[in-house]
Amino acid sequence: MLNTALPNVCEAMSDSLPADPGLVYGPGSPIAAIRATCTRIAASNATVLLTGETGTGKEVFARLVHAQSARVNRPFVPVNCGAIPESLIESELFGYVRGAFTGASASRRGRVAMAEEGTLFLDEIGELPLAMQVKLLRLLQERTYEPVGSSTSITANFRLVVATNRDLAEQVRLGRFRRDLYYRLHVCPVHLPPLRERPGDIAPLFQHFWKRHGETRAVTSVVMRQLERYDWPGNVRELENLVERLSVCAQGRIIEMADLPDSFVGVHENSLLDGVGRAPTPTPDVAQDSWPALAPAAEPVSLVERNGLLDSSVRHGPVNLAPEAAEAVSGIDAVALSSFLPANLSLPVDLPKLLPPLEEFYIRAALEQSGGNKKEAARLLGLGRTTLVEKLRRRAADVSAP
Repeated sequence: MLNTALPNVCEAMSDSLPADPGLVYGPGSPIAAIRATCTRIAASNATVLLTGETGTGKEVFARLVHAQSARVNRPFVPVNCGAIPESLIESELFGYVRGAFTGASASRRGRVAMAEEGTLFLDEIGELPLAMQVKLLRLLQERTYEPVGSSTSITANFRLVVATNRDLAEQVRLGRFRRDLYYRLHVCPVHLPPLRERPGDIAPLFQHFWKRHGETRAVTSVVMRQLERYDWPGNVRELENLVERLSVCAQGRIIEMADLPDSFVGVHENSLLDGVGRAPTPTPDVAQDSWPALAPAAEPVSLVERNGLLDSSVRHGPVNLAPEAAEAVSGIDAVALSSFLPANLSLPVDLPKLLPPLEEFYIRAALEQSGGNKKEAARLLGLGRTTLVEKLRRRAADVSAP
């Protein structure tokens, strides 16, 4: 039924929140198995290779491996290999001694020394220059290194975690990554799936970021369904940025489709309309929820005011009538319903004038079917009882207004 709530999201995730608050996922998510794998790996000193698209949370999992390891009380040192100029990468990693080059007026420790007895995280390892790959390979094989300008070898004790959004095997085939280093890194590979392959994580992540911004405003279920249909090329990072945008830019008391950027609204429109802007022609194989004009009004769902409860429509695609409601409406004169709709469903339409009588029609049908029982009528409509009562109150006020 539409008004059957899912388990409280916060409770469902209670065993899914490690010490790092950035790791959030929903029930049944593949992230649960990945987390368990990383926890097992963390107990060893094995090198970890994290792969996945940009924004999938590779650094979050690198920190998780460190937090679950025996090195947790030692430093976690991140290095973005793609952000350091090629001429500086060696001195950045290994440090240098005084006089090693012009301007080296004092010795400086490198990131490897900073990670002593801790974890060294090399992000974007696929961007590492070939010349530096040789020196990293020697570091991993010998566990020693020489600062720039020094001939003295220093012993290194650290756990290595690397990450990349590239296909390293393909980079090896193209001659852009050393084969011997690839196999040295490919000890415990962990792949993080993109957000579009785990839509069940979107609502918990949205709630997590929404609360982080101190938000208590409601978000309509149609917005949440739309977010679950979106491709998320930027993955979790893109979702986090969207939440911040909505928190800053949205002005209403409830977050609605109009508050989403055009790229999100475009996906919604394309899923409902054909290429020339008309509603799709129904066929026996077309699901009922392909009819945008027949979808009941979406009830606002508050991620905070309802303690994280999301109705089942958030999880299972577009809003559809419960069987009882569909039966009730089917018993009403179909000609009456068609009187509320344009003959050819073409655009443009005056939507504000079109929706109130359509909502009125469904509410009346549900009340007739339920014998005037507001709780049962709300259930047939997929609404909360208080929402239906408020609609009836506003409706009575409009009728009595002069």
